[in-house]
Amino acid sequence: MNIEQAKTVPLTEILNKLGVKHQRKTDTESWYLSPLRDETTASFKVTHTKNIWYDFGEGIGGDIIRFATTYLERQGESCTVSDALRWIGNLSGDIPRIVPVETHDDVQQEPKLKFLSKKDIEHPALEKYLESRGIRVDVAKHYLQQVRVKNKETGKTFFALGLLNEENGYELRNNFFKGCAGKKAISVVRGRNPNQQGIHIFEGFMDFLSVVTELPDGKLDHDAIVLNSLSCLGQASAYIHRFGYANLWTWMDNDVAGEKAKANIEAFVANEPGLVHRPMNDTYKGFKDVNDWHVHNLKPRLE
Repeated sequence: MNIEQAKTVPLTEILNKLGVKHQRKTDTESWYLSPLRDETTASFKVTHTKNIWYDFGEGIGGDIIRFATTYLERQGESCTVSDALRWIGNLSGDIPRIVPVETHDDVQQEPKLKFLSKKDIEHPALEKYLESRGIRVDVAKHYLQQVRVKNKETGKTFFALGLLNEENGYELRNNFFKGCAGKKAISVVRGRNPNQQGIHIFEGFMDFLSVVTELPDGKLDHDAIVLNSLSCLGQASAYIHRFGYANLWTWMDNDVAGEKAKANIEAFVANEPGLVHRPMNDTYKGFKDVNDWHVHNLKPRLE
């Protein structure tokens, strides 16, 4: 395990392995009794999105490497970076992880949203939005729902298209908004065949829908992962590692972040025997992403 791989291991996972349970938790942070010393009031905070910690009782903090070296030192153990990497690897099972990619969108603060309700897509504005993106409404209804949320800061409510993720949050889209209600996470869509030999990875659900809307029944033969953010790349690792897939098709954007994500996936696949990485970028070469390509190709058919 190297430093970049170690940084993809959630601090919450390491603390759980140490038997340290959170005292309180929100979507963005968890508070613990410090594992570095004795205390009765939780003052050790882990920020989920950045995977960093801070011990308010001691005024120290940092990333997972800093935690490991500090913890080992307090235990009277050798505490070099190499020791920390070995210790993290042992606790996490040393499962190879795809290194995530941080983008400008990830550091922007999203409004805090409260989930209110969900139902089948029926609002004309959402159907019109889907049509503007070249997505068949009947296909979208198979994967998305109409989700109503409330902005906790302004009190205003609105509805959007929502894709359920693996943390029971919803990735939201409408003509005016792009964000998430609940914890940010990947979404997994199982394929039509029970014994799949491959898996697709898409950046966002509009890219996924662009591909499946081209299929007669709107379904892929193979499994698919929708990242919902390149910062969630590491979460995809456990769904791919030693799962028996032979092919991994990726549909990353044709930009700097997409190229970095593709390279990180390639590095991960290099350690997965029998798995072949098949980037699909040539299919939509000249376009920013899959949906741009799809909409451009759809226009001549409608004229």
